[in-house]
Amino acid sequence: MLIVVAGSSGLIGRALVTELREAGHEVRKLVRRAPAADDELDWDPTSGSIASGTFDGVDAVINLCGAPVQGKWTTELKRRMRDSRIEPARTLAGAVAEQGVPVLLCASSVSFYGNTGAAVADETSGSGAGFLAQMVIDWEAATKAAQDAGSRVALLRTGLVLTPDTGLIGVLRPMIRLGVGGRFGDGRQYIAWISMADEVAAIRYVLENPGLSGPVNLCAPEPVTNAEFTKAVGRALGRPAFLSMPKAVVRFALGEAADELALISLRVVPQVLSDAGFKFRHTELDDALADIL
Repeated sequence: MLIVVAGSSGLIGRALVTELREAGHEVRKLVRRAPAADDELDWDPTSGSIASGTFDGVDAVINLCGAPVQGKWTTELKRRMRDSRIEPARTLAGAVAEQGVPVLLCASSVSFYGNTGAAVADETSGSGAGFLAQMVIDWEAATKAAQDAGSRVALLRTGLVLTPDTGLIGVLRPMIRLGVGGRFGDGRQYIAWISMADEVAAIRYVLENPGLSGPVNLCAPEPVTNAEFTKAVGRALGRPAFLSMPKAVVRFALGEAADELALISLRVVPQVLSDAGFKFRHTELDDALADIL
């Protein structure tokens, strides 16, 4: 297949391009600068500009664009998080529709479900409330042009992708090594996680299986609580992780973001992938952490 990837410079994008090429696919990368290699094509998602003919002969477009969701939120950061997702998705969906590309895979997030508490959420569950949930709702809605044109559109609702130096592990790792790491709040909130190997394998699986469209949860079959997660990171590092950070401290450190990042419960399962027969490499958190830590 000839595949165009937007957002190829990120952690997931780089790993995915490698995975696809090793599988025998031809990959071209959309870049927001002058192309510096034969496999690069330029575009400007802010102005909605994609050169005519960019998608000639292309079998699928994969959109992984989106600024990191982290830190203490400001009005400007929240705007950037939204714009970096919704504008590229709308631009790509419009171009896919106009140029007749048969497949669009668009990044999304399990934040769609909001705070699930102890209840299990799958692809049939409704949306939740909050800034992130609404952002994801609008992000997915931005693909409407491609759906209306008859393209197969899959929405890749990704959980916490495990990497050694970013995300939650990037926060916990130095704290645990110093002996001050532990759960956030009561630690009973669930985390929907996935290894990087399974993330890129799952995206490729969705790409190569024409029966898969609509929302697809990209997360391991067994979500864990925050307390279980921090203990597992401690085991992987050979350090105890028995302390706790009270909710008040988390909220002071993160502000508005605390309740949607650190304290939210996302007990999400990958029902569509499981029903389709996808085989996870990492179903146990300890095994996944052992591979990266």
